[in-house]
Amino acid sequence: MRLELAAIALGLLFYGLLFCAAAPADAAENSLTVGSKRFTESYILGEILAQTAQAAGEATVTHRAGLGNTAILFAALKNGAIDIYPEYSGTIVAELLGGMPVASLDEINRALAPLGLAAGVPLGFANTYALAMPAALAESKHINTIAELAAHPSLRVGLSQEFMQRRDGWASIKRAYALPFSPAGLDHGLAFEAMGNGQLDVTDIYTTDARIARYAMRVLVDDRKVFPRYDALLLYRADLPRRFPATWAAFRTLENRITQARMIELNAAVELHGGSFAAVAASFIGHAITPMPVPDMMARLFAGDLARLTWQHLQLVLIALGLSCAAGIPLGVWAARSRAAHALIMPAVSILQTIPALALLAILIAMLDRIGSVPAIVALFLYGLLPIVRNTATGVATVSAHQARAAAALGLGRGAILRLIELPLAARTILAGIRTAAVINVGTATIAAFIGAGGYGERIVAGLAVNDNAMLLAGALPATAMALVIEGLFGWIERRLPAVTVR
Repeated sequence: MRLELAAIALGLLFYGLLFCAAAPADAAENSLTVGSKRFTESYILGEILAQTAQAAGEATVTHRAGLGNTAILFAALKNGAIDIYPEYSGTIVAELLGGMPVASLDEINRALAPLGLAAGVPLGFANTYALAMPAALAESKHINTIAELAAHPSLRVGLSQEFMQRRDGWASIKRAYALPFSPAGLDHGLAFEAMGNGQLDVTDIYTTDARIARYAMRVLVDDRKVFPRYDALLLYRADLPRRFPATWAAFRTLENRITQARMIELNAAVELHGGSFAAVAASFIGHAITPMPVPDMMARLFAGDLARLTWQHLQLVLIALGLSCAAGIPLGVWAARSRAAHALIMPAVSILQTIPALALLAILIAMLDRIGSVPAIVALFLYGLLPIVRNTATGVATVSAHQARAAAALGLGRGAILRLIELPLAARTILAGIRTAAVINVGTATIAAFIGAGGYGERIVAGLAVNDNAMLLAGALPATAMALVIEGLFGWIERRLPAVTVR
């Protein structure tokens, strides 16, 4: 019987993962998927691309907004999860091509060709990395250049996590200027507010940030020319112009249309005046930036995307929960039956629970070679195993041995005893584990937006990008409400479970 239980558990686990891995790709043949990173400018440019493609009328267009950092976008582009996204020449050279000495767009394209990718359509502006600090502080300490920072080791430095990891980021700047700092990592969208509150002295910025003037920042001169030039352009799959010629022709009309001043204006329309990414992109395509009222909290909470995000979030939670139950209950029974299995299974599912969510998603993206709902569901499935396995094992183990022996004396086999005696008696304990897993999944599913799986996390990610607390709450409050509803639903089911006794 132990072997049968093991086979059932492993079989369900295998087929659950196989179901996820074999799930149909999000993109159909005639669809075009645009990606963007998790900062204001990339959101806006992604929306401009998506709306331009939609107007061409040749493909069904999806914008996977705020997918993550450069590595995730590049991986998504290579495996076909997205078709195009806005990028910068310096990032391609220094980060994606390993720092190779490239002088022209032609050389970049020769290096990208073996990957099935290409770069083109310069948008007309450069958005360069830089270091900045409050102008008043810089003036008091007579700091105008990055080199002059080295004489002030007490300054508090906070940098975005991506900048700290990039080849052309903190490591190269620290080495070139012999800087003495050990910076803290924080989200780029929070750095300006931290600096405005006096909690931070130096941070990395983009030179098209609209908040430079608002927060009275001094951009420090890169006097040793460490940063490369970051010209905005499009990075795309090489077959895109052939697949969608009319759409590609529409993209070509964007060439050199956005000056640096115009990009700052577009960023300001979102970050300073409360416009949505889509509305600002639409106003650019219409050749005018129109004033947009800042929506109040209720308008953000019940915006038109609420139903879509709710459905996406619920799908992630329920599919993952179903897979966790299908694998976790048999594994829990096996653990209750065998000490050797218990010693193997319980530590394994406990360790899974300790893996940081973003790290697990990164591992799954690499393993499954895709972004979107599939790796998110697999991650949630793995996180849901511990409470279900543990409660199942506990519930089955607490069924008294004499009840099982009495059933065996009546001629019932091990399978019938499990089905008719042990599982019914353990039902409340098992249900409590499923309930815990469901509530955990509702909260954890918000990270799915970091890899394009949708759900309420989309609002949270967008809120982080522009430091918009109302937008953050518009994503967090529905997730909290869903968790409370699911908690209440399981409580209602538990109260209506019949009391099972075996005489």
